[in-house]
Amino acid sequence: METNHRQARSQAIKRTSLVGALANLLLAALKLSVGWFGHSQALIADGIHSFSDLLSDILVWFAGHKAGQAPDAEHPYGHGRFETVATLVLGFLLLAVAIGIIWDAGQRLFEPEALLHPEPIVLYAAALSIVIKEALFWYTRAYGLRVRSDLLLANAWHHRSDAISSVIVMIGVAGTLAGLPDLDAIASVLVAVMIAKIAWELGTSATRELVDTGLGPERLREISQTIHRSTGVRDVHMLRTRTLGGNTSADVHVLVDADISVSEGHAISVLVQERLMETIDRMSDVTVHIDPEDDERAYPTRGLPMRTEVLERLDQYWKPIPEALTRKRVLLHYLDGAITVDLFFPLRTFIDDTAARELQHRLRTAIQDDPDIADVRLYFG
Repeated sequence: METNHRQARSQAIKRTSLVGALANLLLAALKLSVGWFGHSQALIADGIHSFSDLLSDILVWFAGHKAGQAPDAEHPYGHGRFETVATLVLGFLLLAVAIGIIWDAGQRLFEPEALLHPEPIVLYAAALSIVIKEALFWYTRAYGLRVRSDLLLANAWHHRSDAISSVIVMIGVAGTLAGLPDLDAIASVLVAVMIAKIAWELGTSATRELVDTGLGPERLREISQTIHRSTGVRDVHMLRTRTLGGNTSADVHVLVDADISVSEGHAISVLVQERLMETIDRMSDVTVHIDPEDDERAYPTRGLPMRTEVLERLDQYWKPIPEALTRKRVLLHYLDGAITVDLFFPLRTFIDDTAARELQHRLRTAIQDDPDIADVRLYFG
C-alpha cells in the first residue's frame, strides 16, 4: 500500500511539473519578449518570475523522481527528504529573484529618465498569463491534494502567485498608460514582494521539516486520543512526531498491564500502529514501545541483572530448599527498580494451601538480602 502511494505520488509530481514546465517556458518567453518590445519593466519582472517557475518545475520533477524511489540501504526511511530539500532550494531561488527585481525597480524609480513606457500589447500578454497560470494552479493543486504532497501544493501556489503578479502588472501598466509613469516600476516591486513572501513561507516550512519539528498541539492531541481508545492501553507518554516528505511518523511509549505476556504486548503495539495509520492523516510510520510501567515516573530499572544471572543467584539461594527444583517455569518482572519472580509449579506438588504458603515463606526468606529481587510469587497448575 505504501509502495503504491509512493509511486502514485511520484508520477503525479512528475506529470504536473512537466505540464507546468512547458507552460512556464512559453509564458516566460512571451512575457520577456513582449515586456522588452512593449517597454514594460513590470512584465519583464513577471517574465523572470515565470522563468523561475520553470526552474522550480525542473526542481520539482527531480525531487519527485528521487522521492518516489523505495527505501534502500543508504536511505532506510525513504527518499522523502528530497522533496523537502527541493522546497528549500526553491525558496532560496525565489528570494534571489525577488531581491534582483526590487533592486532594479528601485534604481529606476530614483532615475525618472530610466522609467519605461509600456505599450498596450503588454495588457494582452498579462491577461493571457493570468488565465494559463490560474488553470495551472487548480490542476497542480488537485494532484497535490490527491497524493498529499506539500511540494505539489507549494508549486500550485507558486503558479497562483504568478497569476496574481500578472494582475498587478495589468494594473501597473494601465496606470502608466493613463499618465502615471511610476506605476509600472511600483507594480514590479509589488510582484517582487509577493515572490519574497512565497520564498519565506516555502523556506520556513522546509526548514521546520529538516530540523524535525514535531506536529502541533491539536494533532498531537488527536494522536494521543486515538491511542487511548485502543484496547489494552492504560496510558500514553513520550509521544514524538516528525514529518518526512509531507508524511508523518511517530514514536510513542504505551503503558500496559505489567503482567501481560510479551505476545499480548506486541499485539497491542500492532493495534496502536494500525489505528494510527488508518485514522491520522498522512501517518506513514509508527514505532510503539510497550511499557509495563510509566518510565517517566517509575524508579529506573537500569543496572539490574538479566535472566541468566538471576537464575544463578536463585539456584544458590534455594539450594537448601529441594522443592524449588520442581518448578516448571520462572517469569521475571522488572518493575519499580527491582525484580519480582513468579514461580510456576505443577498442581500436584502440594495438596493444601498451608504447605504452599510455607514454601513461599522459605523462598522469600532465602532471597531477602538480595538488593535486586523484591518478591517471589508462587503459582500452581
